[in-house]
Amino acid sequence: MISRLFGSLLLLSISQSLSAQSAPAAAPVPMSQRMADAFIGWHPDSILIGTRKTARWDYEQGLMLKAMERVWQRSGDPKYFTYIKKDLDQFVQKDGSIRTYKTEDYNLDNLTTGHALLLLAQTSVPDNQKYAKAAQLLRKQLDGQPRTKEGGFWHKKIYENQMWLDGLYMAEPFYAEYSQVFNQPAGFDDIAKQFALIEKNLVDSKTGLLYHGYDESRQQQWANKTTGQSPNFWDRGIGWYSMALVDVLDYFPQNHPQRPAIVKALQRLAPVLAKYQDSKTGTWSLVMAQESRKGNYAEASGSSMFVYALAKGVRMGYLDKSFAKVAQKGYDGLVKSFVATEPTGALAFNGTVSVGGLGGKPYRDGSYEYYLSEPLRKNDLKGVGPFILASTEMEIAAENALGQSKTVGLDYHFNHEMRKNPITGEQEQWHYTWEERTHGGFWLWGNQFRELGAKTVAVPAAPTAASLKKLSVYIIVDPDTRKESPSPNYITPAHSNVITDWVRGGGTLVLFANDTANSETRHFNQLAKNFGVQFTDQSVNMVKGDQFEQGKVDLTSGKAVFKNAKTAYVKELAVLSAQAPAQPLVTNGGKVIMATAKLGKGRVFVLGDPWLYNEYVDGRKIPAEYQNFQAGKDLANWLLTAK
Repeated sequence: MISRLFGSLLLLSISQSLSAQSAPAAAPVPMSQRMADAFIGWHPDSILIGTRKTARWDYEQGLMLKAMERVWQRSGDPKYFTYIKKDLDQFVQKDGSIRTYKTEDYNLDNLTTGHALLLLAQTSVPDNQKYAKAAQLLRKQLDGQPRTKEGGFWHKKIYENQMWLDGLYMAEPFYAEYSQVFNQPAGFDDIAKQFALIEKNLVDSKTGLLYHGYDESRQQQWANKTTGQSPNFWDRGIGWYSMALVDVLDYFPQNHPQRPAIVKALQRLAPVLAKYQDSKTGTWSLVMAQESRKGNYAEASGSSMFVYALAKGVRMGYLDKSFAKVAQKGYDGLVKSFVATEPTGALAFNGTVSVGGLGGKPYRDGSYEYYLSEPLRKNDLKGVGPFILASTEMEIAAENALGQSKTVGLDYHFNHEMRKNPITGEQEQWHYTWEERTHGGFWLWGNQFRELGAKTVAVPAAPTAASLKKLSVYIIVDPDTRKESPSPNYITPAHSNVITDWVRGGGTLVLFANDTANSETRHFNQLAKNFGVQFTDQSVNMVKGDQFEQGKVDLTSGKAVFKNAKTAYVKELAVLSAQAPAQPLVTNGGKVIMATAKLGKGRVFVLGDPWLYNEYVDGRKIPAEYQNFQAGKDLANWLLTAK
């Protein structure tokens, strides 16, 4: 999405911020990880907000846990996931109740941490039902949340008749993800209404910027008696809104009639943000549209939020590619203006305004002088979290040109296991699917493809020449036996012919089988033989308990595919036999573990195990010496570079 030149500039900006102690031979640690590590250093046991002495359920907590989740997904390092779970377990009780949370406050800020609850509810962790129950508790708050006459959520019960920009980030992405996970589509209509009301009541027709808040009753001292709007454009308020726009679209159904309106709101806002970006520093001012006024200054949290929203908007295809340059300039400005290195080598983040609100005691009148009166804080989480999120997006932008215009299809026909969804109880396909986030799914590997710029899709029907023509990569994993599916769909000679013709014409095929006791290999081998490969009856790496060394595979002979990973863990797999056009890629104890083949303009990768499912790439189970996460990314790179 962003040029190779930008990738070089990003790496340069990262290297310039590295401490002198960094080993010159080591690859630079991504900025997102360095700042996440600094945060964990400040808050090793619990997240303390501001000057508080005790931890409590809070939106800054939710913001940081979202940032930790993204760093975990990007790095495969389990310490970030472990941090999320450790923090939540200080609050979430076995019955799903949440310590320090009070529904009766009807405070939208309290919903932000719901994302982390939904993450753990969908992953393989002990007692994950309690996180689902806690998410249901938060969702129940919305049923009683006071609303304006038009149907907009009050920001808090104590702020009567008021909608604030902040509330869109606090509530709507969680509300949308919950609606998706619990299959409650009516929620999306309500979510769309919230954005529509903000666009109607808070957008300034002259500047395109959004006022911080709106009082439907016009009773507040800060409210314009005609419009109900607060008097100024606060950067972080607009930042919360911009992040809400790009994040809610992650869950909004593609065919929902109001989805285009949300995209349009983002497209309306993006050129406005570009207009008010400082031409020299790339940052944005605390009070926007008054940049030259005395006392105004570049503010870190809003600037980070804008970079995140613009970069993600470009990556997801919502915004024109030209906004990548705005994001690049903004990110360079963040690194130069706000990122510092402590004597220890850890990062610090400066320049975040402590708070910004309307009304309350003491009364906040929304004036220019009020916003400037709030103090700046070092390492304030409202700046640190968005900076980490912005960093992940810019790191993705530096590498995602590889998969542009390419589609990776995962077979859901030959592998078609069904179960009851553990959250909704509804029937669903599972096991080796893109959507599945528990141990047996391919969500994390799919995310690597997506962050390399490719599109991932399910292939629910038997392959045809027409359906395969749309794919750059086609992955078939562990076709069903009768034990797995009462009526399995076997690969037929006709299927083999159409797949082989597709490869010969330039397609890239992945064949993942399983050990002999858990795979339908007879029909699968009819396809594999067209490429010189057979899954044999011999299974190896039969690991006992946690004796992980029994699953060790040396990848160094497979450098053609595995450019970075050197050691992997693969358990209970079928040994391959390979003859022309196939070639052994990785051998283990003299046995062929992985093979590749070229046929016509296409190529094939073959392994006798599903291997890259979440359990063995998320970093939480196997020792760190096994580089399955990196190996998955290496393989994705190889598959997407196929000619």
